[in-house]
Parts: sequence; C-alpha cells; structure tokens
Amino acid sequence: MTAYSIVTSHQRDPWFAAAELVQGLELTQLSGVIFFCSASYDLPHLAAALDHYFTDTLLVGCTTAGEITPEGYATGSIVALGFYQDFFHLNAALIQPLDGFALVEAQQLINRLLQSHPVQQTEQRHFALTLFDGLSSQEELVLAALDTALGGIPHFGGSAGDDIHLANTHVFYDGAFHNQAAVVLLVETALPFEVFSTHHMQPLDIKLVVTEADADTRRVQELNAEPAAAVYARLLGLTPEQLTPDIFALHPLAVKLGQDYYVRSIQRVNPDLSLDFYCAVGKGSVLTRMQPQAMLQDLEACLSDIESRVGHPLITLGCDCFLRRLEAEQRGEKELASAFLMRHRVIGFNTYGEHHAGLHINQTFTGVVLGRGEINQTGDD
Repeated sequence: MTAYSIVTSHQRDPWFAAAELVQGLELTQLSGVIFFCSASYDLPHLAAALDHYFTDTLLVGCTTAGEITPEGYATGSIVALGFYQDFFHLNAALIQPLDGFALVEAQQLINRLLQSHPVQQTEQRHFALTLFDGLSSQEELVLAALDTALGGIPHFGGSAGDDIHLANTHVFYDGAFHNQAAVVLLVETALPFEVFSTHHMQPLDIKLVVTEADADTRRVQELNAEPAAAVYARLLGLTPEQLTPDIFALHPLAVKLGQDYYVRSIQRVNPDLSLDFYCAVGKGSVLTRMQPQAMLQDLEACLSDIESRVGHPLITLGCDCFLRRLEAEQRGEKELASAFLMRHRVIGFNTYGEHHAGLHINQTFTGVVLGRGEINQTGDD
C-alpha cells in the first residue's frame, strides 16, 4: 500500500523533465503534487510543460537554492512529491499581491481551504505549508496574519531561492510561476505527523546594536553607529570585501525574543557598506553573534525525538536554509548530511528563509515528519 510517490529529474530540457515526472507519478491516484526545482530551468517553458502534463492535478511548487531528493542534496534538478488520495486531501491557494494582505483576507483564505475538505475539520488532522517568493520581503506580515487565521493548525514552510543569484525567485500555482506571491497548501491526513523547527546555534557574549535601518527593505545601514558591513567584518577580523555567503553561514547574527534566539541571516553587502538581511531587522534591535554547533547532531536529536512519538518516518518534508548547506560544504560534511537526509527520508529544498508558527526565520531546518501509521510503504527498507 502506497501513500506517496517521489520522482527526481535531472533532465535539462523542461519538456523532457516534466515528462519524466509525470511518468513516475500515478496522477489519477493523487490528491496533489508539490515540487521543488532549480531556478536554472527556462521557467516559462517549464511552466508550459508542467501545465500540459498536470492539467487535472493540483500542482504547487517553487524555485530553490538546492533540492533535497531521495539521494540527498542535489542541484540543477526537479524533485516532485505526490500525495495519494487514500491518505491525503490537499487544497491550495495563491496570495498575490502580498502587499496589504491582512487578517481579514487570511481568514477568508483559510476558511475557503477548510471548507473544501470532505471530513470533519479538526486541527489534529491538518497542517499547512507556505511557499513564498524569497525576495519579496513580505513574509513577516503575511505569515503573522496566516498564523492567526490558522488557529491551532500547525504550519511550516520556506521561501523560494534562485541558486544564490538573488535576482528572481518564484512560486508555482495554477500552471504558472509567480513573483511577489505565496502559495498556501492545506494538507489533511489521518497519519501521525509533527511539525518542527530546529537550529544548531549557540549565543556568544557579543552584541551589536542596530542604530540605523530600514525594516521594509531589510537593510541595516549602521551597527553601533558605524557602517554595518565595516563593523561586522571587523568583528571577524576581515575586510568588507571578504564578506561572502560562506562567511555569513559560519558567523550568523540573531535577535532574542523571549528566551529564544532567532537567526537573522545576512544576504549581501551593498556598496555603501550597508547589509541586507533575509529577515526584517529594525532600528534599535540588538543582534547577538552566534556560534554554530554540530549541525547533524542537533538534527539527529530533533528528528529522533519526533520519531519516538510518530513512529518510523514515512517521509519528512523539509525546508533547509541554504546557508546550512554552505556550512556543511565548508566543513566537508556535505556527503554526511546527504546520507543523513536519505536515512530520515527527507524530501524538500534549500530556502532563502523558513516559516514556522507564523514566524519568518533563518538558518533552521523546518518541516513535518509523517509517520507510517498502519502503512507499509512499497519499496521501503
């Protein structure tokens, strides 16, 4: 008995890739499909091919900064996950434009999605997945509204990437790729599941105060009343010219909310020595320098704990910050990380930001573990 199907294509031609996906998925048996694809594809042609092959099937997805396939980390590929209708009911909606999306619109959208579900609507049977244009700078307000509207329904997601070009990121809905948009996918299942988020950072006793910033553009002009990039580089014993995504991955900054620290990852250095971030950082915020710990050890502890409650994983749908992948590559742990992801049956993508419980966060591994329940998935073990 099967609950899902997974197909990965490394075909570069969009039509060949879409054909390979559809050949591996029993579309008539599926409630819906989610896919993650490299931004290196010709997206208009890929959209046309996907719309051709998946005309009568719910299909949502996004571009990535790397894919997570049944073989672990990948690039330049498409991975698709199909949910069988005997075990899942899926429905999705597009949010566009993002600007001005508030609680009233959020409640209407969630009510519409819930009303389409055929059985009793209970929080324990549903989880929500969000996919955002990763360069929209709109996640914070939209996610807050959605979280309120969802009530107790657990929620996670990720922001689309574009292979670290920081030019164009897209979500896919209704046969087309979209900018300045988000997709909300509501999943209902009787299988055991648990939504989670984890990171492997510990705070150091080093604080920086944001003394000038534009929260709307996520740009910090000054730290400690000096040009932001100069202060951050000096902290690391570097020059601003030496700051790269590899450096940002190993030397993150975070804000403290309550008793928890939330990483605010740096996106890039600007010519005026300001810093752009992947999450909003406001004037007056205090940033703490964070020290990465053992990433796989943290993830092993998190997933093992969840699996003790939901049972052996059927599949884990994961949103993994691309900076974590860069860290694994720099530490020579990419193959170990891929093997770990394979062992825990992770499918997903490398993001420009993760979503959990209404928050937009960075440098985390966020997702949902689905337990087997009574299913004996064909081909497992």
